[in-house]
Amino acid sequence: MTPLCALKHMDPASTSPSYASLTREITNKPMPTYSRLQKPVLVLNASYEPINICAARRALILVLKGIASAEELSQHSVHSTRRTVRVPSVIRLLEYRRIPHQTRALSRKNILMRDRYTCQYCLKVMPAGELTLDHVIPRSRAGESAWENLVACCHHCNNRKGSRTPEEAGMKLARQPRPFSLHTSRHLMRLLGKGDEQWRKYLFY
Repeated sequence: MTPLCALKHMDPASTSPSYASLTREITNKPMPTYSRLQKPVLVLNASYEPINICAARRALILVLKGIASAEELSQHSVHSTRRTVRVPSVIRLLEYRRIPHQTRALSRKNILMRDRYTCQYCLKVMPAGELTLDHVIPRSRAGESAWENLVACCHHCNNRKGSRTPEEAGMKLARQPRPFSLHTSRHLMRLLGKGDEQWRKYLFY
């Protein structure tokens, strides 16, 4: 079981009543694109090994469900009718979990994360809601929906490229798309960690 799937296997009755309303609010409340609850949070295994990055929204739920503990706290807070909780910057799973050495599931979220929320043609960094996925070899030409053929792309570049290859459209890819491996994930952690002082002690040692 991976850390981000752990919630699916939790018994709702195991949630403390004092946290139940806040958990429901976090789960059900729609969040704006750059909400504090979408900021990246570093996930550590029980051994303190960095193993993942998740949104602050998911990190808070893992803490409230008793699956993880907050090791570092950000300056942001979330509020319910009864309590205020600081948003974590780093969380640690309370039980050790084996991490399989395999690529992540192919999904829009993972493609955007792999490409660092950057259009692979114009190199603009954008919120997730302003990016789409582009098939490098168009689907109209039997292009597959695979790691090696999907890239993050802004709507302007996507419309400009249309049903053409990058070469035909006179556009150049920033990098050749590859599967999101464990190495890719750790590289991304280190890149984000350079700008977050609270992450550094867990990533640079």
